[in-house]
Amino acid sequence: MENNRNFYITIVLSVLILGLWQIFYVMPRSEQQREAARIEEQRVAEQKKAAEAANPGGTTAPAAPGAIPNAPGTYVTTPEGRAQEVAKTARVNIDTPSLSGSINLTGGRLDDLKLKHYTETVDKTSPQIQLLNPQALPTGYYAEIGFVGSDTTGAVPGPETVWSVDGNATLTPATPVTLTFTNDKGLTFKRTVSVDNDYMFTVSDAVQNSGSAPVTLSNYGRVIRFDKPAIASSYVLHEGLIGVTGTEGLQEHKYADIEKNKLYTPGKSTDGWLGITDKYWAVTLVPTEKQPFQPHYAYYDNGRPRYQSDFLTDPITIAAGQSATVETEIFAGAKEVNKINAYAQDRQIRLFDRLIDWGWFIWITKPMFYLIDTLYKFFGNFGLAILATTVVVKTIFFPLANKSYASMANMKKVQPKMLEIREKYADDKMKQQQAMMELYKTEKINPLAGCWPVALQIPVFFSLYKVLYITIEMRHAPFFGWIQDLAAPDPTSIFNLFGLLPFAPPAFLPHMGAWAVVMGITMFLQMRMNPTPPDPTQAQIFTWMPVIFTFMMGSFPAGLVIYWAWNNTLSILQQGVIMKRQGAKIELWDNLAALFRKKPSPAE
Repeated sequence: MENNRNFYITIVLSVLILGLWQIFYVMPRSEQQREAARIEEQRVAEQKKAAEAANPGGTTAPAAPGAIPNAPGTYVTTPEGRAQEVAKTARVNIDTPSLSGSINLTGGRLDDLKLKHYTETVDKTSPQIQLLNPQALPTGYYAEIGFVGSDTTGAVPGPETVWSVDGNATLTPATPVTLTFTNDKGLTFKRTVSVDNDYMFTVSDAVQNSGSAPVTLSNYGRVIRFDKPAIASSYVLHEGLIGVTGTEGLQEHKYADIEKNKLYTPGKSTDGWLGITDKYWAVTLVPTEKQPFQPHYAYYDNGRPRYQSDFLTDPITIAAGQSATVETEIFAGAKEVNKINAYAQDRQIRLFDRLIDWGWFIWITKPMFYLIDTLYKFFGNFGLAILATTVVVKTIFFPLANKSYASMANMKKVQPKMLEIREKYADDKMKQQQAMMELYKTEKINPLAGCWPVALQIPVFFSLYKVLYITIEMRHAPFFGWIQDLAAPDPTSIFNLFGLLPFAPPAFLPHMGAWAVVMGITMFLQMRMNPTPPDPTQAQIFTWMPVIFTFMMGSFPAGLVIYWAWNNTLSILQQGVIMKRQGAKIELWDNLAALFRKKPSPAE
């Protein structure tokens, strides 16, 4: 009766765990994906209505960063419409090994940028990632550098300023472009824009005061975005406004948080960076002149809602006949680990590597990435690199695992004595436990030794999950066969026999691909290598745990599931060798056979 009760409790708990996992993880992801298109359509309609109500046809220039001009009343959503929008204003073309696009001469803003090396899907013929877009688009997203003046300065470069191009009209790593603007007060602004082979722009503004009196102005920079990712990121990843400035250091404001709080103003700073980041891409500003500046992180819902990270320098005074130069670097591109680290080191950008969300466990997540990346350069395949990483990790923990498996083998040998104790004190659980502990002490056995191999996997598992989820190097990284993206779940499903049946499984079913099944089988076999727990409830949990994990792991990145399956296989081999050396019988096949053997009735 006791065994039946424990069995039913175990079943109920298993179903409860699976149900909670389905409700709080699998179903929200599916629902988000189904609703993404509908939400985007509704958001665009609301923005269009608000924009037309606030500004039926024109635009007004802001007096300072934070006062964003209302968006035009027309929106375009097709590639042809986007091309027409780009063609509305004069531009300077951008052509580098990594980027293509243009600089808008109206406002001198960077609002048209594609990433040449990255496509939207695994299919290499799919469209390239369009990182930045003109303001009029629903996905408007751009970086802008300008000035704030006064009555004595006259008009200074801002959102509506139309710059003139001197000479070359194409920006490449070898050919910077020069833009000029002169106002009616004798101020001449000469802007030199340069770019490297990767993702860093440098905007240098030289201001010449040809007037008869000193002038005072401030420099500003801002990154503005009118939309946000349609599908919210996982809790292990930050997406939204980000920066490192002043004594506060790293600042992260998720979209939902900044929508609620509206504005965050940290203390002034003389170094650092700030901007907006997504999972794989980012746009950030890096003031380089050591001039004190005030950073802001904001969400504005007046007119057309937008997110903004900006800075405003302290006033700069330029005497008559004199000039001053201010410089800002703009990072706009993919968050490739080695390139981000190189920018941080070569350009002395404080904590720029935190643009990649390594998390609290950076001390293990970063080394895990470097290990996988190094092995990738040797094997040429990230899947093989993950398999090799598993071997390296198991080699590092080999002594501790050996000790654990040896203790488990000793426990196997004393099982007859354990059975004798259970029978002797069947009616006295307290004495049974005391006798068991005495046996463990005499035979020098650690009853928890079997937990160590699993416990050691937890930090490795987490760090590998983090690496697969956040690093762009893993994005669209293929393995073999049907796995074309190690950072995405296995695309197959057991519910249509892994694609053999011509239908897509319903969304309410948990996702469970072929590799999850392989992982579950290897976990089941590994647990059958261990002594059966004396407590019936524990025994039932051991029986059902592989099933639970199979369902849970189905929605995880394929690379993580492959790692776990391979790790289980190596553990089975390692444990078998050690048990054989210790003289303990390997009862894997006996345990498997016992599953199909008829259980004796209580009367028998």
